[in-house]
Amino acid sequence: HKRRLSALGPGGLTRERAGFEVRDVHPTHYGRICPIETPEGPNIGLINSLATYARVNKYGFIETPYRKVTNGKVTDEVIYLSAIEEGKHHIAQANVPLTKDGKFEEELIVARNHGDVLIVPREKVDFVDVSPKQLVSVAAALIPFLENDDANRALMGSNMQRQAVPLVRTNAPLVGTGMEAVVARDSGAAITARRTGVVDQVDAKRIVIRATEETDPTKSGVDIYTLAKFQRSNQNTCINQRPLVRVGDQVKAGDIVADGPSTDLGDLALGQNVLVAFMPWNGYNFEDSILLSERIVKDDVFTSIHIEEFDVMARDTKLGPEEITRDIPNVGEEALKNLDEAGIVYIGAEVKPGDILVGKITPKGESPMTPEEKLLRAIFGEKASDVRDTSLKLPPGVSGTVVEVRVFNRHGVDKDERALAIEREEIERLAKDRDDELAILDRNSYGRVHDFLVSKPAAGGPKGHKLEGKITAKNLEDIPRSQWWNIALSNEKSIAELEAMKQQYEESKKRLENRFLDKVEKLQRGDELPPGVMKMVKVFVAVKRKIQPGDKMAGRHGNKGVVSKIVPVEDMPFLEDGTHVDIVLNPLGVPSR
Repeated sequence: HKRRLSALGPGGLTRERAGFEVRDVHPTHYGRICPIETPEGPNIGLINSLATYARVNKYGFIETPYRKVTNGKVTDEVIYLSAIEEGKHHIAQANVPLTKDGKFEEELIVARNHGDVLIVPREKVDFVDVSPKQLVSVAAALIPFLENDDANRALMGSNMQRQAVPLVRTNAPLVGTGMEAVVARDSGAAITARRTGVVDQVDAKRIVIRATEETDPTKSGVDIYTLAKFQRSNQNTCINQRPLVRVGDQVKAGDIVADGPSTDLGDLALGQNVLVAFMPWNGYNFEDSILLSERIVKDDVFTSIHIEEFDVMARDTKLGPEEITRDIPNVGEEALKNLDEAGIVYIGAEVKPGDILVGKITPKGESPMTPEEKLLRAIFGEKASDVRDTSLKLPPGVSGTVVEVRVFNRHGVDKDERALAIEREEIERLAKDRDDELAILDRNSYGRVHDFLVSKPAAGGPKGHKLEGKITAKNLEDIPRSQWWNIALSNEKSIAELEAMKQQYEESKKRLENRFLDKVEKLQRGDELPPGVMKMVKVFVAVKRKIQPGDKMAGRHGNKGVVSKIVPVEDMPFLEDGTHVDIVLNPLGVPSR
């Protein structure tokens, strides 16, 4: 999203006023704006994408990099030029043949100047493109053999890669362009190591890496990476990160330590590698329809997880406050089986349409009483239930597993059991992070002190321990670690160094403790809710969606289609050795496009 350029919006054009001139590709787009990636339809040419190496300078002009040519030799010096500066020079293509020492092989060179392509003597060339990729955007650079594709189809291909849904099982493409790893890393989907170190702990939710390079004493010597587990994206798809490292692995700064959605071992993996046949099949792949094998559905090849969010608010009404509770009038025990004592569904419950997620009752207005109610009132002397059931139920068409529940309380309102349980869990997680950091800090600090004290001359030991002469590792083993700071050394400089180490250790410890307390305080504070709302509960349900007829599928070259039928494996065409194909596409979809 951050690489999109729009001519619409405040101070810009409107769709009706933008003529053909504005939308068309211009020679100055070269290396700045992608000529391929733009939407089809009314916005064509008005919304564009930044090219791969382009950047915006401080005046708001887009610049693109070139390699400088000095004395006929192509250097590795890279200079960014804006469109205005570029007009003064002759610029050669990236694939121009060069000799071993970086000079042009041929006398005459194809070069650009003022938007024209000329053939000029090699002495006139001032710059050379840095890469053939610099002309296109990142999405177009992910298309293999882009140079052989038709422009309109490449446009569809680069746009449809953005519509890919993250799959349950990712699979890196067999044929790629080398941009996959770069995109996965720079988009932030995959997690990279901040510092060089050793993996100390790994589980599904976090990775603890102990930094090994000489660390800055003020910073902690440990990096904790918390992984996103089954979080909802804005498109309701599932964001899930998986660790790739094991305990004891050495990692360098910048190495991939965890995969994100749609990445496979640090490579962008939007789709699957399947066996495709190009042939007609009983008319089921007529006009861009796609025929699928049942194996694809059975093996969850194209299965994705979607996360739906449902929320319910308990307000303060005129007749009294609404209440989130398990006691709901006229509802059987069977319907409440998934709720805890606070009336909120537990995590991991399998829910179907119509199931209660959060029990809620609303006070009813005083309606005129029927004689029977009057009789009941007279006998039991209490109000027969004057509340109605306004629980949050799962809407039709959604069934899945509850993966997360969040409870928000207004400041000053008593928290229920569930809210307290969630808070306790979060505090435990924070405490675990703090304890791990403390343990590693202890290990590092005491290790450093141990190495520092060994073979230093001692003047005396801490209380109850005698020390004379040079300190040995055996001496230190007999003394508890926390007492090492009290060892008296005979050298003034060494005493000062030990004192500095102690101070640094205490400060780091205090910093960790304060950070933990700040986070806990923030947790317990209470939430800002809209006026009149006492409490809000959000429930996230994960739904597993398999591919079905009517779904759209596409390749990277604009070859898109709709699934028309899913047939049993035994009815699919097969190869000589009996291998059944997974997908049957129409051969007529290729030549005219």
